[in-house]
Amino acid sequence: MAQQPNGHPPQGASLATDLFEDMGRKVSSYNTNGTTSDNEPDQRVTEEIESLCMNCHEDGITRLLLTRIPFFREIVIMSFSCTHCGFQNNEIQSAGSIQEKGAKYALRVESEADLQRQVVKSDICAFKIEDIDLEIPPGKGRYTNVEGLIASTRQDLETHQDERMRQMPEVGEKVAGVIRTLADMVEGRRFPFMISVDDPSGNSMIEPKPGEAAGKWAKSEYNRTAAQNAELGLGDEVEQPTQEEQTSTRPEYHAEGLVGAQPTNGVQPNNVDDEDIIENQIYEFPASCPGCTRPCSTNMKMVNIPYFKQVVIMSTVCEHCGYRSNEVKTGGEVPEKGSRITLKVSSREDLARDILKSESAALACPELQLRVEPGTMGGRFTTVEGILTQIRKDLRGQAFGLEDGDSELPDGGGDSMTEGSKEAWDAFFASLTEAIEGKKEFSLVLEDPLASSYVQSLTAPEPDGQIEVVEYERTEREEEDLGLRDMKTEGYEEDGVQAR
Repeated sequence: MAQQPNGHPPQGASLATDLFEDMGRKVSSYNTNGTTSDNEPDQRVTEEIESLCMNCHEDGITRLLLTRIPFFREIVIMSFSCTHCGFQNNEIQSAGSIQEKGAKYALRVESEADLQRQVVKSDICAFKIEDIDLEIPPGKGRYTNVEGLIASTRQDLETHQDERMRQMPEVGEKVAGVIRTLADMVEGRRFPFMISVDDPSGNSMIEPKPGEAAGKWAKSEYNRTAAQNAELGLGDEVEQPTQEEQTSTRPEYHAEGLVGAQPTNGVQPNNVDDEDIIENQIYEFPASCPGCTRPCSTNMKMVNIPYFKQVVIMSTVCEHCGYRSNEVKTGGEVPEKGSRITLKVSSREDLARDILKSESAALACPELQLRVEPGTMGGRFTTVEGILTQIRKDLRGQAFGLEDGDSELPDGGGDSMTEGSKEAWDAFFASLTEAIEGKKEFSLVLEDPLASSYVQSLTAPEPDGQIEVVEYERTEREEEDLGLRDMKTEGYEEDGVQAR
């Protein structure tokens, strides 16, 4: 796996741009006789290597193809074939860097079109069919579609089914039921169902589509554990402490233990050891880097947003691997209800409004066919224009490998998409660009079950005609995801005594 020394993606243009092209561009530039239009040799296969066949132990051929997946990144496709016994094997490996965070994708499969969505499953990625609680552990890397992934799972289960039925009939019957369910899914007789891929390296994905409905497609990122970093070869190779040792040695941070950094006015306060955290004062405390698990420092500053609440800005920088992150955290008690903020954007003034999107909030712009699920972007404090520009930059980079300032696609860019999908994305980006440039009116909706998001009012404390705030009752699913259903704030002392 190609990786930078610091474990993070390289900055700017790199050699990968020249080596990795979209698969459609590679194929379209060749004639059917295996030569290019300039009569050059066929280079669709980047490399051929003699390899040992693990089936008959004769020499076979492994072919390597370097390509790039739209809305994803570079991969190496490997195909092995043996002329002696006919054995064949295909798999993929990620050719990009290990990402700063792990990633989990989920898709609600509702039609045959969803079965054709591309899926990249790396060799350390777990695939799960949520409805039947069937998980395929990490193994061979695959570049396929949803249908192919489910079909291969069904095929694997059928391989030794006869032996199961003879030796363990009860187990065999249960497996037979799973096989029938998988067959119904592949053949379109069982909709809808939910699938997910979970990859600690962040190098797997399920293809997105523009204008997804809420709950259809989602991506969430998470910090890796020390064990997951060790599996990826990141961090120091040190013996991991036991659970008892972790509990006994884990530091507990209190306000009086924070170190006051130099404030912006150059005057060091003399009360940094007070119980209360001082507003606009920068504090520094020790932490573990999410990228390499080594010790680093996190800077924290509490600021007050007028007519909203106090928020904490946190910045982590690791000198070992170069990891950087900036997040905004809201505090205070959990409100009884969630909030839905709707802003009507009709002018440049509206685009310049401050916006706080908390980690728990979903962002949607119905007129732009845009929806960002909770957890995808983390907490952001920026402007309306700034957050839309960031979304456009992320999507254009994933789709076509473009920087945000680039206005045109490179030759053949995105050719491995279907024509319909490419047209849909072109229309989506055009609409989003018009909105960012103030040429199109739209509405922006922040739906936050913790009511921790904010849009700047231009008439505060008086009501703003452009902003509508509605409180709503959280759903059971939202309370479950937030851990509120298991939270007990009264009578917990008795439970603690009984546990002893």
